Amino acid sequence: MNSQVRAKIQAFGGFLTAMVIPNMGAFIAWGFITALFIPTGWIPNEQFAKLVGPMVSTLLPLLLAYAGGKLVYDVRGGIAGTVGTIGLIVGADIPMFLGAMIMGPLSAWVIKKFDKQIQHVIPTGFEMLVNNFSLGILGFVLCLLANAFIGPVVQSANGVLSAMIKGLMSTGILPILALVNEPAKVLFLNNVIDQGVYYPLGMQAALEAGKSIYFMLASNPGAGLGLLLAYSLFGTGTAKATAPGAIIIHFLGGIHEMYFPFVLMKPLTLLAMIGGSACGIMTFQFFDAGLVAGPSPGSIFAYLALTPKGNFIGVLSGVAVAAAVSFCITSIILKTSKKESDASLLDSMSQTDAMKAEGKAILQTALQTDSADLQTKYKFVVVACDAGMGSSAMGATKIRKRLEKAGISIRVENFAIESVPAEADVIVIHEKLLERAAQGLPDAKIITIKNYLEDPAVEELINTIIQQYKE
Repeated sequence: MNSQVRAKIQAFGGFLTAMVIPNMGAFIAWGFITALFIPTGWIPNEQFAKLVGPMVSTLLPLLLAYAGGKLVYDVRGGIAGTVGTIGLIVGADIPMFLGAMIMGPLSAWVIKKFDKQIQHVIPTGFEMLVNNFSLGILGFVLCLLANAFIGPVVQSANGVLSAMIKGLMSTGILPILALVNEPAKVLFLNNVIDQGVYYPLGMQAALEAGKSIYFMLASNPGAGLGLLLAYSLFGTGTAKATAPGAIIIHFLGGIHEMYFPFVLMKPLTLLAMIGGSACGIMTFQFFDAGLVAGPSPGSIFAYLALTPKGNFIGVLSGVAVAAAVSFCITSIILKTSKKESDASLLDSMSQTDAMKAEGKAILQTALQTDSADLQTKYKFVVVACDAGMGSSAMGATKIRKRLEKAGISIRVENFAIESVPAEADVIVIHEKLLERAAQGLPDAKIITIKNYLEDPAVEELINTIIQQYKE
């Protein structure tokens, strides 16, 4: 895949993630209410069960619309997105998650363009009047358009998409989606599928059945667990040494990026991930298992917390089968492949040319500790990733603790790529996200890394900052 195309798709996925992730707490709250209080729940309660419908049909889409609008045009965009989206909600007979993720940013974009056109002609003293009425009038128009025209189109598209996936389920070949899910993950494109397709469809299905398999199509931690277990037993060098730590972070912490470098190191292990994921989906289908909401992050703890009554055997079996199949295939690949005694995880990754679409575009990965670097002290370090939560949070914590141990207290924070503050002195990202970061931050000091657990570029950064503050 062309690196520019992939960067644009990643950016789109990142935008979807930035809409969904901040609202995952609300989605999970709805999931708990559903799991507990609907007639088939753990403790059925007719009064509390009345919350399920309004939350999924009105509250959650409006939260998505506000978040999407705010991404485009701050609070004013968020309000415009919410007003425009209510027109979709009132005119639809399904939860308008997909519609909200379209209408929210679209409404914000319209008001942003309008403000840009008139900001230089507003008479002094009339700013508040014009701003309030322009938002009100445009919101009114967008609401009517959404209700009359955009809503029916989104509903039709949603119906087609739902029919396609339900068709796969009815024919028993739903596991074929693993062929799409697993390659997308290691290319950091999984959010396009998860946040843009599976989760919205899952919420609709959960409203009717109290659970959905859609939430588990790409989030199953079992396949990654099996791969990392195989590396722990049969891997070599740094890969074998770091795999046990990656298991804890991946399986218990839910940060799936931990196993991506291990797949990139031996691309053939992608077959293990596809096989494990497909068998996991097949097992979920066999037991008619599902979750009540999207597990974010994809931790086994999140899986258990969102498993409805009567589904624990099916959910745990799907995770276990995925792990077992992935472990067996990965073990065979590791045992039969050529082993180099001096190979390390980083060395092997640097040799995986087939999986490096941006090979020639990668910038210098280590900081040069020259006099200019030492004269300008870094005061704000950012670790960025796709969603700005999992791997970047872990990386920021590591850097912060190392610096604090050295007696240095500076600002070290984690962000999604699209949300990195302009005042950041240096930005640390995974090399697969470089081109995407460079598009939005062309003048920023960027350090690329290959492994979130151990990377020489991060060590060089930490040493550079320590030198700076000891001068």
